[in-house]
Amino acid sequence: MDWTFENDRPIWLQLYEQLTLRIVTGQYPMGGKMPTVRELAAEAGVNPNTMQRALAYLEDQGLATSNRTAGRLVTDDRDKIQAVRMELARTCMDAYLQGMKVLGFTEAEARVLLTEGESEWKKI
Repeated sequence: MDWTFENDRPIWLQLYEQLTLRIVTGQYPMGGKMPTVRELAAEAGVNPNTMQRALAYLEDQGLATSNRTAGRLVTDDRDKIQAVRMELARTCMDAYLQGMKVLGFTEAEARVLLTEGESEWKKI
């Protein structure tokens, strides 16, 4: 997964969001060791202080922990990861429904389109 940034929000917040996505999708496995601040900063092309701010927020949100001897670890709290995953899924659904509403679709029409999309889902 590449690091991508937009100009509308702080970089540290976008880093946090992308790190969160990596955790909930298993790219950084539950209980696993995360790359160091410097490794992540170099990979993302950002200042280490900016990456440290994102990682500190990740810890504040309960998705990672710091250990002096082991470095930073992804939480091993399966329920926490699942809750964040569901929150992200709801955000995607809200965006879909809002988009359908803006386009003038009824709720029933939006559901039909979503159901039809299942066949496309299987192709992915």
